[in-house]
Amino acid sequence: MKNKGFIVFMTAIVTLLCIYYLSFTFVSNGIKDDATAYATNAEGNIDYSKRQSFLDSVYNVPVYSLLGVEFTYKEVQDMELNLGLDLQGGMHVTLEVSPVDIIKGLSGNNGDEALINALETAKERQKTSQGSFVDLFYQAFKEQNPDKKLSEFFATSANRDRISFQTEDSEVLRIIRSEVDDAIDRSFEILRTRIDRFGTSQPNIQKLENTGRIQIELPGVDNPERVKKLLQGVAKLEFLQVIEINEVSEALSEANEILVAEQKANQKNELGSDDSTETYQEESGNLADLLQDEETDTTATEGQEADTTTNANLDSLENSQNVSPLFSLIKSQYGLVYEITDTSKINDIIQREDIQALFPRNTRLLWDVKPRKLDDGTELLELYVVRTQRGNQALLTGEVVNDARQTFDQGGQPAVDMSMDPTGARKWAKITRENINNRIAIVLDNYVYSAPRVNQEIPNGKSIIEGNFTMEEAKDLANILKAGSLPAPTRIVEEAIIGPTLGKEARAQGIISIVAGLGMVLIFMVAYYSKGGLIANIALVFNIFFILGILAQLNAALTLPGIAGIVLTIGMSIDANVLIFERIREEMRAGSPLLKAISSGYSKAYSSIVDANVTTFLTGAILYWLGQGPVKGFAITLMIGIACSFFSAVFITRVIVSWMSKKGDQSKISFATPFSKNLLNDINFNFMSKRKMAYIGSGIVITIGIILMVTKGLTLGVDFTGGRSYIVRFAEQVETTSLKVALNGKLEDAGTEVKTYGANNILKVTTSYLVNEESTEADNTVKTKIVDGIAEATGMSYVETESAMGDNDFTISGSSKVGATIADDIRNSSQESVIFALIAIFIYILIRFRRWQFGLGAVVALFHDTLFVLSAFAIAKLLGFSFEIDQVFIAAILTVIGYSINDTVVVFDRIRETLGIKSKATNEETFNTAINNTISRTVMTSLTTLLVILILFIFGGEVLRGFSFALLVGILVGTYSSIFIATPVVLDLAKRKKKAVEA
Repeated sequence: MKNKGFIVFMTAIVTLLCIYYLSFTFVSNGIKDDATAYATNAEGNIDYSKRQSFLDSVYNVPVYSLLGVEFTYKEVQDMELNLGLDLQGGMHVTLEVSPVDIIKGLSGNNGDEALINALETAKERQKTSQGSFVDLFYQAFKEQNPDKKLSEFFATSANRDRISFQTEDSEVLRIIRSEVDDAIDRSFEILRTRIDRFGTSQPNIQKLENTGRIQIELPGVDNPERVKKLLQGVAKLEFLQVIEINEVSEALSEANEILVAEQKANQKNELGSDDSTETYQEESGNLADLLQDEETDTTATEGQEADTTTNANLDSLENSQNVSPLFSLIKSQYGLVYEITDTSKINDIIQREDIQALFPRNTRLLWDVKPRKLDDGTELLELYVVRTQRGNQALLTGEVVNDARQTFDQGGQPAVDMSMDPTGARKWAKITRENINNRIAIVLDNYVYSAPRVNQEIPNGKSIIEGNFTMEEAKDLANILKAGSLPAPTRIVEEAIIGPTLGKEARAQGIISIVAGLGMVLIFMVAYYSKGGLIANIALVFNIFFILGILAQLNAALTLPGIAGIVLTIGMSIDANVLIFERIREEMRAGSPLLKAISSGYSKAYSSIVDANVTTFLTGAILYWLGQGPVKGFAITLMIGIACSFFSAVFITRVIVSWMSKKGDQSKISFATPFSKNLLNDINFNFMSKRKMAYIGSGIVITIGIILMVTKGLTLGVDFTGGRSYIVRFAEQVETTSLKVALNGKLEDAGTEVKTYGANNILKVTTSYLVNEESTEADNTVKTKIVDGIAEATGMSYVETESAMGDNDFTISGSSKVGATIADDIRNSSQESVIFALIAIFIYILIRFRRWQFGLGAVVALFHDTLFVLSAFAIAKLLGFSFEIDQVFIAAILTVIGYSINDTVVVFDRIRETLGIKSKATNEETFNTAINNTISRTVMTSLTTLLVILILFIFGGEVLRGFSFALLVGILVGTYSSIFIATPVVLDLAKRKKKAVEA
């Protein structure tokens, strides 16, 4: 075998990298287990806020040492294999920045009916349109006001530099679009900062391009209402005067004395002697020395110059023996600057009432929003002392800011150009006149984004804010300053809340599915392929290990659909080895010696393996491109699994087979057992003669399904219909029919469904009540009505958490909301996914096989498979088994498409090969020969894949029930269609072409 050394080298490198990255997962899990143990009381109940406090306390503390390098818990989390919300509980939210409010704000809140009516029309049209809101607004505006210009509404004093009454509509539209985009960026920065400060581990926030939406995932959240308030709260931008350290030195000294006295008392209690005083004074002296040594290592922030009074005061404090934790952690003589690892300690101190009482009433202590990094990697945060006006008011608030843009100062360095409205300009002139040489802090949500020093009075409201900014920092600051000028409130258009119990159950179900599926395949492969099966199993274990390691390296999240992808990969990855081993067995039956049979088996199977993997990978890529939420997680896992299975099945097994056959043809390696040696050999069935029966049978099933879909409909999830759903857990079994009747009355007969969800004491309630209202008030109204309806119907009491449930209680352990607009987008993207997948596969097959008949035959079979699966869902509903059609179902359909084309390509590849060998045979004979030659591979691959999908269907849980049912049907029908639909269609098309040529 060529390049064996390179393959071994690559395998070793990838294995070591996977071990390296997965080691962080083991460390992180250990710390989380410690946190859980810490937060668990004697009754076994977990206090999740206490658990989070434990994790926060070690967030910036080294917890793992590897090869001499230390990693904090934050760094360990960044490197570990993340779990999706469905596996650990938490909250998923999609927020939309309201373009209506942006446009209203840009018009100076003009109340003209022409503008308001156009905005209302655009809002209605957006529910069913994929166009941008700005385009829909302009279309409605021109329809209703053909003789009016946009500039009539937007040529305000605030916009005088950009829009006049002569400005053309195209330019006004460009400015509106720019403001909408800027508002999204602005909201994203504000939300990202809020989320970073929220205290949850591994938060994820991302902009959804071209939608005006922001998606947020918060693992482990146990207070959804707090999160909603945090995310939808109006940004509070303030300008506050910074107090220099010398003005509060007395308060700091008194605070030090209190804290030192407490520490001495604590040490005395612990040691039981007065030795603690001497020890602490010695430590204090060392800290003072440390401070003096580091005075020259720091730089002032944003043009700040050393203050001799401050230095003298600082020296006085440093040289005293009363150095407290509040002051001993200071790293700069220019302000209160601390290492980021110490900020939690400082917060504990400054939040104490006795410490706060030492500072003047009109002061606040605020942290810098971003840490500063020193050359040695140390991260520092400054704690600002700011002065407020009467009533805790700021000098100025953000609504006076007209505009702020990233620009450059006279030296060519990034800066920010800020302008204010006339009212703000007058106040700003007074503020700057009274604060020359003082610093003014720019504060958003109680965090300081910048604190520039005032050099002179600014009379016209136009300011250039200079500092050591990067381009990105200057742009961010400009966005923050604009937060108060054009209000753009965010609204939650989609959310999902998964309780920790649901996450734990899903995780257990996923693990069972993987272990059981893997175990069955391992046993089956050895039973059928003997030592060859053992080799395939080794490759399969490598494959799963690589998938998990690469997911960790990519910082991707493992979701429940992702676990389904791994389970599916277990079945599908065996396919390559089945192809190879069947080829080897075929060569050996033809009389080839062992080594030649092995060489021919790998070389002849290679083309089919490549085609099968590429087509399946294409569907995964399209699914990732157009999918959303959990579907993306499934697509990532599927694509990684395909790449890993190709490497492990083709190359790793080749190395092992080469090593086991080093004795040549006398090597004791076998690819069959007595049971399988002659199984499925010498089959000579005329498949093509049965094609008309297959056409009729498929047509009947699909026709029945379509009739049922039209008359009875399918069970569509809220992903596609919009609405709200709730997972309700009861202490005992509840009857669904009477509960549905009660809820229908409460919800004004809106579409409401109640069904069991995995267990007879867990129900899923789905309703379209207030589907078009996406406000928090509407959310609360729907939830209240459902809770009241359940309580009245069952006589049970509602409790907020599962841990508080008694024998006569119920709780909501999970919920989701999908707005009507989001549902429309999901439906459209799902349709696009299927269409693009079919087009991509047709083009690939056309290129690979150079005949359009093959491409069209494959696409017809895929249409057949899709319709067959949908028909199966409709028939199952008629029989009382209701499976939801949702995003995950679309993932299943595309997986079926990938699997089916995988199977079809193998048959097509053998047809192409057989056409080259038996050129005198008729097409029908050639096609039959190809199918008979590949039937053992088809059966074995289908059987192994069906085994793991059956395990997933049984153990995968309610979330994946519809997904796994679709795969079960899809794999069966995909195997059937590759033989009885795809190949016969190619045959019939080829015959028609031949007759046309003869005529």
